[in-house]
Amino acid sequence: MILVFIEHKDCVLNKTSLEAVAAAQSMGRDLGMEVAAVIPCAVDCALAQEIAAYDVSKVIVAKNAKLSTYTPDGYTDAFEQVIKATNANWVVMAHTYQVRDFCPRVATRFGSEMVGDCIRYKNEGGQLVFTRRIFLGKLDADVTVGGEGPHFVTFQSGAFRGDDAAAGTASVESMDIEVGDIRMRPEEPFQESKAAVDLTKSEIIVAIGRGIKSEENIKVAEELAEVLGADIAASRPICDADWLPIDRQIGSSGQTVAPKVYFALGISGAIQHIVGMKNSGAIVAINKDAEAPIFDIADYGIVGDLFEAVPVLIEEIKKAKG
Repeated sequence: MILVFIEHKDCVLNKTSLEAVAAAQSMGRDLGMEVAAVIPCAVDCALAQEIAAYDVSKVIVAKNAKLSTYTPDGYTDAFEQVIKATNANWVVMAHTYQVRDFCPRVATRFGSEMVGDCIRYKNEGGQLVFTRRIFLGKLDADVTVGGEGPHFVTFQSGAFRGDDAAAGTASVESMDIEVGDIRMRPEEPFQESKAAVDLTKSEIIVAIGRGIKSEENIKVAEELAEVLGADIAASRPICDADWLPIDRQIGSSGQTVAPKVYFALGISGAIQHIVGMKNSGAIVAINKDAEAPIFDIADYGIVGDLFEAVPVLIEEIKKAKG
């Protein structure tokens, strides 16, 4: 059996979990295994019915009053018991901050390793080969696992698309969990400024780089973002210059995103930026330099001055919208 972790906060789904569901379903088809979803919670979580609408064998709500709020101790205890009760062979999760915190602890209890931050996998005669990026994305490493399960694997945001998670009908069952002492307790959640945005949830992103030339010119990108209903983002030089806040930065030292459409305006395509956005559904690049690395990964490209191309693009989008 393959278990897939459903991350949530107060029974509100973290949508990256649907990417994990899609990954687990794919692995299940390759390995001939059933997939079950696991939701740690303190109550009969309403989210369970939402997940039951996907093609999984069942949804397990791991219940204990101490699971009302995420703690590494509580979630580790919960997963250890669910894995043992189901005799799971694989555990699949999205590579979120929460998962990075507790998944290695669970793996250690079983004497296993966690293959983390994978971007894809392939099936070689029943042996799954996972690929993960190393050295800031400059190299790809293929990793296999051996020995007795359970095996733990996490996938980078965008490695699979949540839209690809197959629909179905699943049963929901509760499993009472014993949770030991909680040694670490969370403080109040950090409150970001009103202007802050979680770019990992954006469907369309308009990102700017050095080619924007000055802070005053950002309004050109903002106009494009407005007609598209997109969020504004940037490469590191823009944020280092304080032209946009740091929470808008994409790349190895910023956020990793996988929107449906990513517009790269005046971005050359340094590897530190590419690792943060290359899993986007469609990449549209505008740059005066025909040799810019961004064109190597772009689905659509315009070699030209963004200050000429973007206004035309805005007008055409407005016409298309009527």
